[in-house]
Amino acid sequence: MRPKSQWQLITESRPEHSQWYIERFKQMAAAGHDLFGEARTVDAMAPRGGRILDAGCGPGRLAGELARRGHEVLGVDVDPVLIEEATRTYAELPNATWAVGDVSDPDLPAFAGVEPFDVILCAGNVVTFMAEGTQREALANFSRLLAPRGRAIIGFGLGRGYAYDTFLEDVEAAGLTVHSLHSTWELHPFDQVRDDFVVAILGH
Repeated sequence: MRPKSQWQLITESRPEHSQWYIERFKQMAAAGHDLFGEARTVDAMAPRGGRILDAGCGPGRLAGELARRGHEVLGVDVDPVLIEEATRTYAELPNATWAVGDVSDPDLPAFAGVEPFDVILCAGNVVTFMAEGTQREALANFSRLLAPRGRAIIGFGLGRGYAYDTFLEDVEAAGLTVHSLHSTWELHPFDQVRDDFVVAILGH
């Protein structure tokens, strides 16, 4: 049996947490906050009508926006409440598909037989909510699922339980290469001493 992710442990102890998370972003949207910065970056990286995996998609904030921009998107999240919200919110988009699952699971049914992805997006501190040690398996999945010239872009806060050096080791073990490192989704340069957030663009 696979270990439970940090997110699963949180929602088991606080069943209302998933709905709180959904409402939080609805309130931010109503207040006029920009919620699509990550999607704009991914859109610029992908070919028109590209295939995109949103790994840890939550209620579909980014995957839905990318589908609206014409991409073929698969959104996967371990939380069925969030996937239910994404399915309902973006029901009118035939190019968006949603699945419940742990993106670190090498046997995840949603990944069986899928065509390679042009971009794999992993935002929202998803890697820090994974069960400890399973990030390497997730990165190995990403490596396997990427198209030959595809790229994965992963953003997470440092000091949240997933060490930067461990991340780099996991990237190498997964057969991926760091193309560039940034401190924001607007792709400002990354300084390991100064910055507390990293956005890594990876490829083969």
